[in-house]
Amino acid sequence: MSGEDDGGDEFADAFDGESPDDFEDAFDSGGSDGSDDGGDEFADAFSGGGGGGGGGGFGFDASDEPDPGEFGFGGGGGGGGSDDFADEAFESDIPRIEFGVDGLDEMVQGGIPERSLLVTIGGAGTGKTTFGLQFLQHGIENGQKGAYITLEESYERVVQSAGEKGWPFEEHVENGDLAVVDLDPIEMANSLSSIRNELPQLVEEFGAERLVLDSVSLLEMMYDDQATRRTEIYDFTKALKNAGVTTFLTSEANQDNPFASRHGIIEYLTDGVVVLRYVRPEDFRETRLAVEIQKIRDANHSRETKPYEITNSGISVYRQANIF
Repeated sequence: MSGEDDGGDEFADAFDGESPDDFEDAFDSGGSDGSDDGGDEFADAFSGGGGGGGGGGFGFDASDEPDPGEFGFGGGGGGGGSDDFADEAFESDIPRIEFGVDGLDEMVQGGIPERSLLVTIGGAGTGKTTFGLQFLQHGIENGQKGAYITLEESYERVVQSAGEKGWPFEEHVENGDLAVVDLDPIEMANSLSSIRNELPQLVEEFGAERLVLDSVSLLEMMYDDQATRRTEIYDFTKALKNAGVTTFLTSEANQDNPFASRHGIIEYLTDGVVVLRYVRPEDFRETRLAVEIQKIRDANHSRETKPYEITNSGISVYRQANIF
């Protein structure tokens, strides 16, 4: 990987010299032109969206929200259900928030501690991106500004995909409630040192309370050396924690182990881990989707594996249903 870091200077200059005095106004100041200019690309996208041509789809299922019985799940619908964990919330004065996913929020007693660093691990098509979009939408609906950084899709595709779920991301951007940043993973890796130094201040000044990075796996892939990869990802997650924002990362699952991330690093650096995976019954009649919470620091949570579906209104977890 190149050691050049020109993008970092451009990244800072975009906010110090070219942006309006009011930082929030900078997020309404226009879009990027789709070129790959390192830190400048990051700053331009963060300042108003835009980006190059559209990427691939998110694999959303546009069907109506299903009845769990139609998929062979035992029990009733999403949300609710008896708790399988301690009734008492974790004793702490830490403010808490919700994922914004029906059924899954009921699996976390009292909610997620604010400013946590979370990762969702899953294979292709399990809904990791949908989860991240839904997490931000729920926050905005509750008065929490958000930032979405994608290394996989264009700004236009992110806005379009959210719109298909009924989530008006373009309107959120125009209102100054959301920043959508589409980055080339190579340019981000080359400028990572400067970006992580600037990110906490930028997040604070914008007032973001929720941040999503989709996906950390692409960033990890930019480093061939395992030791360098560990160091860079550790430093980056430390910067995210210093930003004082609840951060949601997505990660591809390991090919041989659906419960671990591709490189086996990020789950050890985060406060919470949610696993999305496929479950294939022995009779192979159908493939089902299942979710489980591996850990959430400072929170009591269910350790059950529960079925979920990706519908035209987002992800819904069926707390009263069983996988088999």
